[in-house]
Amino acid sequence: MAAPTSTNDYLRPEIASTLGNFELVAKFVVEGFITGLHKSPYHGFSVEFAEHRPYLPGDPIKNIDWKLFARTDRHYIKQFEEETNLKSYILLDASRSMNYTSDPKRITKYRYATLLAAALSYMLQRQQDAVGLGIYDENIRVFMPARLKGSYLREILKALQTTEPSNATRTQASLRLLLERIKRRGLVIIISDFLDNPEDVVNSLKLIRHAGHEVIAFHVLDPVERSLSLKASDATIVDLETNEFIKTQPYQLQATYQKAMDNFIETLRAELTAERIDYLLMDTTTPFDRALTEYLYKRQMIG
Repeated sequence: MAAPTSTNDYLRPEIASTLGNFELVAKFVVEGFITGLHKSPYHGFSVEFAEHRPYLPGDPIKNIDWKLFARTDRHYIKQFEEETNLKSYILLDASRSMNYTSDPKRITKYRYATLLAAALSYMLQRQQDAVGLGIYDENIRVFMPARLKGSYLREILKALQTTEPSNATRTQASLRLLLERIKRRGLVIIISDFLDNPEDVVNSLKLIRHAGHEVIAFHVLDPVERSLSLKASDATIVDLETNEFIKTQPYQLQATYQKAMDNFIETLRAELTAERIDYLLMDTTTPFDRALTEYLYKRQMIG
């Protein structure tokens, strides 16, 4: 694997995963994204980042960062001056199925999801939004209410880095319990493979939307889960949550499997879109800027 030459390289999950420190991962992913955003046609569509620019005649004097002036003897304007008071929650699926990867050289779905959650948490903090975290499988594993503090972000990143996937999935029951703990309307981001009863998945996300929250659903899959394109002529396919298995020749199942998976994805997309829930399908090779761009579009709509 080629060594990264800039922070922009960390938008690639295989590069970001080489860093053990989630705070560095989040920082490099977001800074790489911002660099790319400023160079792209998307620059300007989003809310301003928490950065500074030189003071220009006509700018309100109240927006001058006087602490920075004391250090530099120069006048700078804070481009993001006021807190938005938006509360955002990242809800992360930590069931056993998330621990899957089809290739030992590729990161698991859960590792991908935690890196994405770390980057989103860092971005939310930069946007001056309070961020909270919920990690679930059959039950709630972690719940951290939304807060706007730099030190709190480190606690969130620590929880992401130290929690491992386990147990089966009970999407509907777990998300219902998490929703009961979210007292104020805001933005709810769900990251999951959604490998559960499709009706339960849709109903649980609808429930969050009907409670008045804006919702983004990031559907994370391994590339092989979408295609069943295994190289081996014979394979043993194991359900990570029940340990049930079948021995088969993948080519015999591939067409039927792909059709069923495509139907599952398109039904999920259609059902959620009809409820005004933003849906984005990603696999573990997808650069993180796709998800961050989706967040910024939603964030602009809310603002």
